[in-house]
Amino acid sequence: MNADIFKPVIFFLMITLIYSPKTFTTDKRKGVKQKTKGPLEVLSPAFKHESNIPVKYTCDGENISPPLTWSGVPEGTKSFALICDDPDAPMGTFVHWVIFNIPADSTGLEEALPRVKKLKSTAIQGKNNFGKIGYLGPCPPKGKPHRYFFKLYALDTKLDLKAGIDKKTLLKAMKGHILAKGELMGYYTRK
Repeated sequence: MNADIFKPVIFFLMITLIYSPKTFTTDKRKGVKQKTKGPLEVLSPAFKHESNIPVKYTCDGENISPPLTWSGVPEGTKSFALICDDPDAPMGTFVHWVIFNIPADSTGLEEALPRVKKLKSTAIQGKNNFGKIGYLGPCPPKGKPHRYFFKLYALDTKLDLKAGIDKKTLLKAMKGHILAKGELMGYYTRK
């Protein structure tokens, strides 16, 4: 048998193994283990990624939480956590929303969630940097646009935390439990 006939087959198999999409990846910088073919994607029917957040969801409007949806949920997800913050605030990153233990079968959050410690869905809300429970929207000083990141984390556990915790406490509790992370970013400017 001539071994040369197998060379193209072996070459094809090697290329396929090297360049095929992985179903399990780890981001060592963030400790994110992702078991999914697609990324965790966060969207809103109210605004597109990297577009302006409508006034309705800011301190100049109704100041209610925007509707959010997500897809690409990794296998083994037991709950979700979400943090909304503004890294462009004059005094450093300003937190607008902390919510965790969002049920694993959720595909989003409704508009105008109440500012209560525990929601009917079993989700629990933390404190924002205004010192309040729940969501309080963009309210930057006049001037340049600020970026607002809605960061969603798929977790392999439900967190044993109380309502009213801050972002730092949530991030510490999530360490080692993040299966995937997705984010939606919007801009807001006050004139």
